[in-house]
Amino acid sequence: MKKLLCISLVALLFASCRNTGNGELIGVQNRERFYQPDPFGMTYVPMGSYTMGSGDQDVPYAHINNPRTITVTAFYMDATEITNNEYRQFVDWVKDSIARTMLGAINAEQFLISENKKTGEVYDPPYLNWETEIKWNAEENRDALEPMFLPINDRYYRKKEIDTRNLFYEYYYIDLQAASRKDYTQPGASKDASFANRPQSKKRYDFIRKEVISVYPDTLSWIHDYAYSYNDPVTQRYFWHPAYDNYPVVGVNWKQATAFCIWRSRLLETFLGKKKTSIANEFRLPTEAEWEWAARGGNTFSPYPWGGPYTRNDKGCFLANFKPLRGNYADDGGARSVIVAHYPANDFGLYDMSGNVAEWCADAYNESAAQFTWDMNPTYLYNAKEDDVPLLKQKVIRGGSWKDIAYYIQVSTRAYEYQDSSKCYIGFRCVQDFMGRQKDDNPARASRIYN
Repeated sequence: MKKLLCISLVALLFASCRNTGNGELIGVQNRERFYQPDPFGMTYVPMGSYTMGSGDQDVPYAHINNPRTITVTAFYMDATEITNNEYRQFVDWVKDSIARTMLGAINAEQFLISENKKTGEVYDPPYLNWETEIKWNAEENRDALEPMFLPINDRYYRKKEIDTRNLFYEYYYIDLQAASRKDYTQPGASKDASFANRPQSKKRYDFIRKEVISVYPDTLSWIHDYAYSYNDPVTQRYFWHPAYDNYPVVGVNWKQATAFCIWRSRLLETFLGKKKTSIANEFRLPTEAEWEWAARGGNTFSPYPWGGPYTRNDKGCFLANFKPLRGNYADDGGARSVIVAHYPANDFGLYDMSGNVAEWCADAYNESAAQFTWDMNPTYLYNAKEDDVPLLKQKVIRGGSWKDIAYYIQVSTRAYEYQDSSKCYIGFRCVQDFMGRQKDDNPARASRIYN
């Protein structure tokens, strides 16, 4: 009886201590605590306000850099451009996923979203077993994997090689801009219909988009960009040779850079899902405003990332890889692109924000963007379709490259290229939004509204 009495008292004590709210609003209890770690290879860029636009003379009198004060929230950015070796991880993943699909004899239509919009039937992507090693030369796998290799007539010295033209990455995303529009009902439907009687309303699958992107870089860009220049060695070796592992990837168009960001997000999400940990924000290309804020490194009115008005330091050394002195490419230490992080970082810890290779931004290019975008995280996004006019396919590039004069490596200089064009002087880097106000917030109290 004494034991039962003690157990009852202990149970009563615990029950009285249990936080049931006692009828008060206390929110959902026992929620997982979350603290956003620094993504590998990325640097934290704090929120801030700055004068976006020209901080120096408008040399071509283009009037496309109208200065104005904008605010950017905190985010992470890759400390360097994406390198050949990092992008190769993406290419190898796509290659292996295609091989595993072929070996699994999975119907390709399982990848596709059904066109039957009445039922909204969606096929989930097939499960691929990444635990087993692919035996490329095994006799039982040769016939299944043969379509991945170059046909016999296309082989050079009979060398059996992967046909990189067939490496496609397929992904899905939700068109949030379309979903945010107020016309939720299909054409012809009554807009005052009751919620219970809305069979004609748009469903989530109406906003799911599919993209199929060829992922291998255009290695021939070194030649077709400069036809009367001897660039054959980098054409043949730049992307895959170990000597260039830590050089920035080039020959990647805007669509491929976007696909890389989505793949990188899925890669991290899959890992965190296995650990049963809350996922972070997705990786993406930086907006034009984010890129300029990051490039300035807190030096609001300086034309260059290093905080000064000149392209040399006090010892007379150039501070970026560009085209100095009317074409003396080698005087800054590199005739073409050079290894990433070769020059000093800016005050945010970011390397090569000027020169080396120009960088894709998420924004569509519009000369008047400053006139109609908001002053909080401004951006102008438009994912052009194949049949759109070329003008709508222009995307912002920033930072200038090894082939540009000093004007184009200024942090405020705007330029563009077409989203389906790949160049030997354009690369990219990713960003990830920071969850919260600032990084120095106490993670245990950052979301509380009282002390």
